Amino acid sequence: MSTALAIAGVTAVLRDMLNDGLINHNISGVLGTTVTVSALPPDRVTSAAGAETTQINLFMHQVTPNPGWRNEGLPARDTSGSQRLSNPPLALDLHYLVSAYGAEDLHAEILLGYAMQLFHENAVLSRSAINTALSPSPDVGVVLPPALRALADCGLADQVEHIRITPTMLNSEEMSRLWSALQAHYRPTAAYHVSVVLIESTKPKRSTLPVLTRGPVEKPNPLDPSTWYERGVVVQPNLLPPLPTIQELVPPGKQPVARLVEAIDLKGFHLDGTSREVVLNNERFEVAETLVASNASAADLMQFVIPAARAADFPVGVYQVAARLVRPGETDARETNRMAMLLAPHILGLPLNVVRDGAGTANFSINFLPQLRAGQKVSLFLGQQEIAPQAFVAPTATLNFIVTNAAVGEHLARLRIDGIDSPIIDRDAQPPVFFNQRIDIT
Repeated sequence: MSTALAIAGVTAVLRDMLNDGLINHNISGVLGTTVTVSALPPDRVTSAAGAETTQINLFMHQVTPNPGWRNEGLPARDTSGSQRLSNPPLALDLHYLVSAYGAEDLHAEILLGYAMQLFHENAVLSRSAINTALSPSPDVGVVLPPALRALADCGLADQVEHIRITPTMLNSEEMSRLWSALQAHYRPTAAYHVSVVLIESTKPKRSTLPVLTRGPVEKPNPLDPSTWYERGVVVQPNLLPPLPTIQELVPPGKQPVARLVEAIDLKGFHLDGTSREVVLNNERFEVAETLVASNASAADLMQFVIPAARAADFPVGVYQVAARLVRPGETDARETNRMAMLLAPHILGLPLNVVRDGAGTANFSINFLPQLRAGQKVSLFLGQQEIAPQAFVAPTATLNFIVTNAAVGEHLARLRIDGIDSPIIDRDAQPPVFFNQRIDIT
C-alpha cells in the first residue's frame, strides 16, 4: 500500500513520463524552441507580464473515491469501537487536465498530440517506471528538493494495484465551468482519469492467532495410533445455540429501562459455569466495567446488580451488556453476544412537599442517581411541563429548580437525562398505575 505521498507521487511520475517522452522525440528540435513540462494550476502557468512559453502543463483538478475499492477491507474496528481490526485502504481516483501552451502557431496542438500519444502508449505505469521516476540516479547532477526526495518512500510502486491512465471526455459545458473556476484562459486540453491510488494507515491492529485444532482431541486414530482425532464441528439436532447466548435482557417490574440497585435478568442458554460475570460498555463515556453475577449458577439465567456505591462509574445512557463465564468442562472463558440496556436516572426523596413564596414561585432541589456528567442534557417534567435546572457544575447528583407561577397541586415528576426518563409507571399492577413520584406544590 501507498502512503499519503502517493497522490503527489502519481503527478511526479506523469510529469516525468511527459518530460522524457518529449526529450526522446526531440520535440524541442521539431518546434525550434525549448519545451518544458510543469505541474501547476492553470492560472499560474503564464507569467505576471502575460508572456507565454511553449510547454505542457499537468494539473490534478479533482480526487474522487474509487467505487471498486471503497468497501474493501471492512470493518476496521470491533463492535465496541475500541480495538482496530484492520487498516482498510483509502482508495482514490485522480482526475487530470493536460493542457498545451505555445508561443507560436501550432505549437500547442503538436505538444498536446505528443502528450496524448505518450499516455496512450503507457496506459499502465510499470513498477520500474515508477521507481525510476521517484528515485532518480544520483549522477543527474542536481540536488532534488526535499519534497521530491520524500516521494521516493511513498510506496506507489509497491501497492497491489497498478496505476492506469484512461482518457475521459468533458463536454463543452463542463469544460467551460472548470476553466471559469480556474480563472485562466482556455488552452487545448485533454482530460484523464488515473486509478487507483491505495493509501493505507500504519496504525497497529489486532491480529488473531492461528487455529491449533478443530475442537478437543478425543480419541486415537484407529488407522494410525500415533495420531488422534479432533472433535471438529459438533452437530446439534435442535435450534438451541450451542454456545452461551443471551436471548433477553429484562429489567425488574417489566420496565423498559434499568436502574441502580435493582436486579437485572439476562435470560438465555448455557449461562451456567464458573467465573460468571457481566460486562457493561458505554462508548460515549468510555465505560468498560465488569460486575460479578449475583445469582447462583443457572443455565438459563444470569442476574446482576449495579450497586449504589458504584454509581459514579455508570452514568445514565445506553450500554452494551454481555455475559462472560467458564463453561463446565472448559478452562477458557466465553463471552456471549451483546444486548442493549438503557440505564435511567432514579429520583430520591419523593414524594416531596414544596411551598410557594409570595410571588407564586416554587423553589426546590431534587437528588438522584447516578450522577449527571458533563455534556449530558437534563430537564425535569412536572406533569406535562418541562423545567430546566438552575446552573450547576458536573458531575452532580443534586439539581435546583425554580418554577414561576407554579400551579398548586400534586404533579408527577420524572427526570430526563439524554432523552432517558426515570420510570413513573408501575407495570406490575393490573391495570398499570403511576408510582408515587410526585411533587406537591402548595
